[in-house]
Amino acid sequence: MPPGARCCTSAPPPAATYIIDGIFDHQDSHGGGGTITNGDTQWMTAGSGLLHIEAPPEHLVVSGGLFHGLQLWVNLPAKDKMMAPRYQDIRGGSVQLLTSPDGGALLRVIAGELDGHRGPGVTHSPITMVHATLAPGAEVTLPWREDFNGLAYVLSGRGSVGAERRPVHTGQTAVFGAGSSLTVRADEKQDSHTPDLDVVLLGGRPIREPMEHYGPFVMNTRAELAQAFEDFRAGRLGTVPAA
Repeated sequence: MPPGARCCTSAPPPAATYIIDGIFDHQDSHGGGGTITNGDTQWMTAGSGLLHIEAPPEHLVVSGGLFHGLQLWVNLPAKDKMMAPRYQDIRGGSVQLLTSPDGGALLRVIAGELDGHRGPGVTHSPITMVHATLAPGAEVTLPWREDFNGLAYVLSGRGSVGAERRPVHTGQTAVFGAGSSLTVRADEKQDSHTPDLDVVLLGGRPIREPMEHYGPFVMNTRAELAQAFEDFRAGRLGTVPAA
């Protein structure tokens, strides 16, 4: 995310914004909002529709400060698309912290469950979200629900995934096949500016419903998309309070 980035949308799916370094402010038309920083997550469920703005604070932009994070959009099944909006503020100190038996991997369970350990994020679609940091040469095999899909997004570093040790590096996403576990391994040698392998592990129960999207809107049919735009133009999604 570059300094000065702003987002204003009325998207129905939940959006999880995870800030690893830096500061991010959020405001929405349903009264949700706050400031998240190192290791914090905001989980916004737009549901029946809202407007929101999220951006780094002005002082960070003016000073040329950097921030690092990612945003995940989670689809909702059709039966939940029009639920009431909701906002969750998840502080980094509240996530479940786990380590591998040899101490080579640190696992932060943000949402869902991992081997009986539940993260603080409350989701409508069954999912699991874990931030894993592996020291050079470390390997971890995690139990994973067989009815979930699974993927690994590499935040930084080099390593491999799966029993076949498929190589991955910064910015790449690996999609796992069927099975009851996920394996990630960090290369023995990492780049000087990325001493460890950092990956976000994600998975959930596939919804398997038709999906239509345009701009910030994600619905099941084109007719629903047209209605969403009409609601937006008519001001039915509210307004974001002035700062």
